[in-house]
Amino acid sequence: MPTKAEVKRSASPIKLKIRRGDRVMVIAGKDKGEIGLVSKVLREIGKVIVIQENEENPDQPLPLNRAIKHQKSKAQGQKSARIVLAMPMHISNVMVLDPEKAEPTRIGRRVEKGKLVRFAKKSGKTIPDSVLPMETEKK
Repeated sequence: MPTKAEVKRSASPIKLKIRRGDRVMVIAGKDKGEIGLVSKVLREIGKVIVIQENEENPDQPLPLNRAIKHQKSKAQGQKSARIVLAMPMHISNVMVLDPEKAEPTRIGRRVEKGKLVRFAKKSGKTIPDSVLPMETEKK
């Protein structure tokens, strides 16, 4: 039998103001002050995975809130390795950047031309539905 909280969660999906492709600033945690792009939104648990551009290797972005997993060699000729994993961070630890001033801002919703859009509360500018740079190269 599901609990009351589980029934409540399954009845209405969580409305999130952060979307995939948004430029965000981390406001809490070990990466506080870092700016990156949201690569994935995990709605069920209210977390996001944020990546950052890598100057050394632009093809391979660095994850924020990363963890290192040590993998032992399984075969004789194989080497052991340190694998960098992107760990999800809670959605309350990031804020969307204002498109005009590039400062952290809260998000509101309003109707423009019959369509519900997100806007930055600091400047009042509409936040465009952005696409990750890696997706445009693949197409």
